[in-house]
Amino acid sequence: MRVLLNDLVPEAAAPGATVSDGTLAALYAHPEHRTRANMVATLDGAGAGTDGLTGSINTSADREVYTLLRDLADVVLVGAGTARAEDYGRPGPRTRPGRTRCPELAVVSRSAAVPPSLAEAAPDRGGVLLITRREAGEDALLRARDLLGADRVLVHGDAEVDLAAAVADLAARGLSRVLCEGGPSLLADMAAAGLLDELCLTTVPLLAGGDARRIAVGVPAGLELVPRLILESGGTLLHRFTRPVS
Repeated sequence: MRVLLNDLVPEAAAPGATVSDGTLAALYAHPEHRTRANMVATLDGAGAGTDGLTGSINTSADREVYTLLRDLADVVLVGAGTARAEDYGRPGPRTRPGRTRCPELAVVSRSAAVPPSLAEAAPDRGGVLLITRREAGEDALLRARDLLGADRVLVHGDAEVDLAAAVADLAARGLSRVLCEGGPSLLADMAAAGLLDELCLTTVPLLAGGDARRIAVGVPAGLELVPRLILESGGTLLHRFTRPVS
């Protein structure tokens, strides 16, 4: 990868420089009490390939940053629909020293349904938290608690999930570095709620066509972000946007 723009850690790498593994980690440092999203899109804005999955538009550079961002996070936040569609597994061991073995995975589900791929225990993988609402119903909440454990079902909000309360709950559990991996509805909700501090966006050199959804869909967000880092690798552009500095 080479640097096109770097306003985050100017002393780490100047524009035109090739980025080493250690430098990449510095450029994507994840401070405590900060929520970032990581998404991928095609040149025409599609958030998935023709099969409806992000895996079909990933590149090697995107996968490298994807793995790094998971390594740096305390918890990965994802919508239940995306977890089912992408067949999410529990996060695997980190590749970097100095961190706990695996990040946690927090799934947001209005129905309190645990995706099947996450229901079975995996001792060598990270744990699963379920974030839901009271109107999911006692039966659904009981099933989720039986699967995950009572202390791992976070009920916040009545008719809708209270994402701000959920993020605060995660921080209280020592999980303040939040990495949101979508999908599009959850990303829009997080942005609209004022909970998104930054966006890491990969743009792959592909014109998708079709009618795939954008990376954020649903409630209007109107969140202004500023480009702070741009890397390039084989035509893939990797951006890091943050909130404007006040």
